[in-house]
Amino acid sequence: MTGLFRQQGSGHELFARHAKREGKSVARLRALDYGDSCVVEAEIFSAHGEPTQAGPYTFADARQATAFVTEAVESLMYLGCDVYAE
Repeated sequence: MTGLFRQQGSGHELFARHAKREGKSVARLRALDYGDSCVVEAEIFSAHGEPTQAGPYTFADARQATAFVTEAVESLMYLGCDVYAE
């Protein structure tokens, strides 16, 4: 992950996804479990490859965070992106 993602000492990474289109990064998503909540961090890449941070998005549990990421991944795939697990 790039430097825009926070380095979390107390959160446990559940999963990370990286979307690319035509070989260029489009977005990265990472879900972190803190026990009492889950956070999804996102990086969105410009056409020039510059990342910006979106969120973080906080959810009550891993199920809700996973549903959010699943919908985002499905949307990215619909738009022609290839999505990889990291």
